[in-house]
Amino acid sequence: MISQNIFQDRRDAGRALARAVAKLDDLGDAVVLGLPRGGVPVAYEVACGLNLPLDIFIVRKLGVPGQEELAMGAIASGGTIVTNQSIVQHSGISPEVIELIAKRERLEIERREWAYRDGRPPIPLEGRTAILVDDGLATGATMLAAARALRPRARRVIAAVPVASEMTCKELSGEVDRIICTTTPEPFFAVGMFYRDFAQTTDEEVRTLLSQSRSRQGTQVA
Repeated sequence: MISQNIFQDRRDAGRALARAVAKLDDLGDAVVLGLPRGGVPVAYEVACGLNLPLDIFIVRKLGVPGQEELAMGAIASGGTIVTNQSIVQHSGISPEVIELIAKRERLEIERREWAYRDGRPPIPLEGRTAILVDDGLATGATMLAAARALRPRARRVIAAVPVASEMTCKELSGEVDRIICTTTPEPFFAVGMFYRDFAQTTDEEVRTLLSQSRSRQGTQVA
């Protein structure tokens, strides 16, 4: 029954996800990365539950010109671009157009990173385990772009979500070292169906959670 898989809100989902991730070995050097905005409240609870640092990893959609809601690809923090070649070819989009749109979204990523972190630098990821967290997976395009962007930097890439399509989890499993989907209900139509409260996460909430996580980690180190 779908009702058995419904979370109260993203924080509730994050606590359930934390219990699942905690079963993994060798997480001592890990960093939890929330995909803004909706993935950050989930990631915050995972970071708290596992006593790990929290940061963000931003992915922006590359929309087809004139049909911006149709994604021809995505660009992630650090500049890695993932394209859907079937859409690119069908729409006749040139590499120059892709680069122009990517440049605009790259600037937006940099702006958001600076704003969300209050000007602080990102947590170093080189050689560490990166736990990518979102509030759910439908197509998985955002998580895919993030995973591919992290591959050259992180020692391990783990994708973790509270709810996802079973097919999407299987497709993504070849792109990460481990994927954790707390629940894979069927039928699956949309992530929001599995939350009682799926209100939009605000920029201020993202900033607040990152600040609280930094304070928590700083207190423990001290």
